[in-house]
Amino acid sequence: MAVAYLTPEGYKKLQEELEYLRNVRRKEVAERLREALEGGDRGIDMDAEYDAAKNEQAFVEGRIDELERILASARLVKEPSHNGVVQIGSTVVIQQDGFEPETYVIVGLAEADPSAGRISYESPLGSALMNHKAGESVTVEAPAGEFTVKILEIR
Repeated sequence: MAVAYLTPEGYKKLQEELEYLRNVRRKEVAERLREALEGGDRGIDMDAEYDAAKNEQAFVEGRIDELERILASARLVKEPSHNGVVQIGSTVVIQQDGFEPETYVIVGLAEADPSAGRISYESPLGSALMNHKAGESVTVEAPAGEFTVKILEIR
C-alpha cells in the first residue's frame, strides 16, 4: 500500500470526513433507501429514487473505504525543518514572469486542493519546486506546456 503523506491538519480533516460519512451520511442514505422501498407503487419515479439512493450509497461506501485506506497508510509530515528548501509542508511563494505572486502549501496527494492553494508534491508544479531554495527559478513541465517560476519565499 502506498504511503499517504499528510499534514496534521490534513489528517484531522480526513478523519472528520470519515466520521461524518460513517455516522451521518450512511444513516441518511439508509433512510432514503428505506423510504424509496416503502413508497408502495413502484412506478418509474420510485425506481428512479431507489436507483439514485443506491448510487449515493455506493459513493458513500466507496469514499469511506478510500478514506480508511488513506488514513491506515498515512505518514504524518511534521512542521518543515525550515532548512531553506521546499519540502512537504512548506508554504512557498512563487512568481511567473508577468503574473502576480502566488502562495501554495506543498502537501501529499490525499489533501491536495489547488483552488485552496494546496498542491501535491507529485503535481508538475509541486515536484518542480521540491528541494529548491528561495531565489531559484525552476522549470515546470506541465500538460499545457513548459513554464518557469521563481521561488520568492519559503515558509
